[in-house]
Amino acid sequence: MFPLHREREQPIFSSRAHVFQIDPTTKRNWIPASKHAVTVSFFYDANRNVYRIISVGGTKAIINCTVTPSMTFTKTSQKFGQWADSRANTVYGLGFATEQQLHQFYEKFKEVKDAARLAREKSQDKELANTALTIAAPQFSQDLSDELQSPPVMCVNGPEDKLFRSQSADITLSSEKERIKKMLSEGSVCDMNLEAELFTLQDSNSKLVAALHEANANVEQWKKQLAAYQEETERLRDQVAELEAHGGQGPSDLLKDELSKSLEELEALLKAKDEEIHILQGNKAEYHEIERERDEAIHRLRETEMHNSDLERRIQNSEQNLNNSLEERDRMDSEIQKAIEFLDIKIFDLNDLRQSLVKLINK
Repeated sequence: MFPLHREREQPIFSSRAHVFQIDPTTKRNWIPASKHAVTVSFFYDANRNVYRIISVGGTKAIINCTVTPSMTFTKTSQKFGQWADSRANTVYGLGFATEQQLHQFYEKFKEVKDAARLAREKSQDKELANTALTIAAPQFSQDLSDELQSPPVMCVNGPEDKLFRSQSADITLSSEKERIKKMLSEGSVCDMNLEAELFTLQDSNSKLVAALHEANANVEQWKKQLAAYQEETERLRDQVAELEAHGGQGPSDLLKDELSKSLEELEALLKAKDEEIHILQGNKAEYHEIERERDEAIHRLRETEMHNSDLERRIQNSEQNLNNSLEERDRMDSEIQKAIEFLDIKIFDLNDLRQSLVKLINK
């Protein structure tokens, strides 16, 4: 379930906030949708070309809203904002910890809304183009198995003992089923945390890549400047040599000062560029470290997905074993009931026989 979802949608922005929904009765009061601050993320579906706002609390989806060009996010206070979702017939409210977080979410909402508007316009243009082309030229178009499969103990001690066995079996099977569901929910929460961690690493990775591209461009520019300065130095040296050859005397003090100053500036510039190159090399090492952390996060994410698949398979097997055990228990209860009825008949016959023997003895 998660792998298919993750291949289709990618997170583009995340923030933490307290989520509220408008009271459907009064349309005035806010009802908290989460006990604590949760992650609220913007997702982009590349296949359908739509944007969604999603927030998950535990295993429950608190917000699942498709962004449309008609939506508007309104700041109602310094740390609170809201928007209306006509499809869900509700109004969502978000309470942030700082004003900066609210402003970032507000700007991202505007950006996503504009992107949704452009996506809709492109989709409409594409439909018109396809219609025109169609008119012009038509085209063709297993851990719990031993416990669950163990047969119930046969013991004929009357109806009370049978009722006790039935209740004990129900309690045991229900507790095991709840434990397996809890294991699956914990795997889902871990999966969402890894997804948020992966998004953070991807964001840091993209920033570092942009910084490296900018640094590489600056290095090329600095190399060009250095080559120009070297050409200027050679030109000045040639001028000095020419003056010495023609004048028979050394260069003037003004020319010496100018050359000395130019050389000092070039040396200072070279020193500064060397320091910047050293800093960029350090950033490159940090970039490789983040790449490694991202690969580890992806590996953990895949392991969690495999674990979730294994849990789902185990739950299916457990449910099948549970059904088999219930059927076996019903069959045994039916057999016990028949045995009790048979014993009752035999006891009744023995009682009649005893009374007959008593009458014969008395005679």
